[in-house]
Amino acid sequence: MKWIVGLGNPGTQYAKTRHNVGFMALDELAARNGITFNQNKCKSVIGEGVIGGVKTVLIKPMTFMNLSGEAVRAYMEYYKVTLEDLIVVYDDLDTEIGKIRLRYQGSAGGHNGIKSIIQRTGTQTFNRVRMGISRPEPGFAIVDYVLSTFPKKDGDKLKTMILDTCDALEFSLQHTFEQTMAKFNG
Repeated sequence: MKWIVGLGNPGTQYAKTRHNVGFMALDELAARNGITFNQNKCKSVIGEGVIGGVKTVLIKPMTFMNLSGEAVRAYMEYYKVTLEDLIVVYDDLDTEIGKIRLRYQGSAGGHNGIKSIIQRTGTQTFNRVRMGISRPEPGFAIVDYVLSTFPKKDGDKLKTMILDTCDALEFSLQHTFEQTMAKFNG
C-alpha cells in the first residue's frame, strides 16, 4: 500500500491559493482514478482506492499547513505504515511555476508543512513532489503570497503542473522513486 499526502489548508477561503496546490493535485488524482474523499480520520480527509493495481490512500491533512506533521504521524501510528511508502505533495517557492521537482530527502527549505512533518517523523528522508509556485516580487510578503490565488495568466501552467504531478504520482506506484525522479525531473 502507498500513501500520498497533499499539503494545504482546509476551508473554501484557501481552496484556490498557491499553498493548496498539494490538495489540488490530490483532487485531480482522485478524479482520474475514481477515488472519493469520504473518510474523516487521523486529522485528515482520506480517500482510498486502487491506482494502477496498487492500493493507494490519498490524504489531505485538516490541521492547517503548519501542523501537517500531526496528521502524518497520526496516520502512521494508527495504520502502522512506513515512510518508505509515503509521498508528500506540496507547493515550493524555489521551483518555477508550472514545474515540478521530485526529491527523496532534504531540509524543509522554509516550508512550515514540511518542517512539521520532519519534526513529527524525526527524519528528513521521505519522498516528495514539489510543485512550483515561484517567488513573489520583492516587497511582497511570503505569507500573503502563498495564501493568494494564482493569477489568470498562470492558469495553463497551473493546470499542466497538476497533470504532470498526477502523472509522476501514478508512475511512482509502478516504479522506484529514483526511476520516477529520473523521468520527471527532466
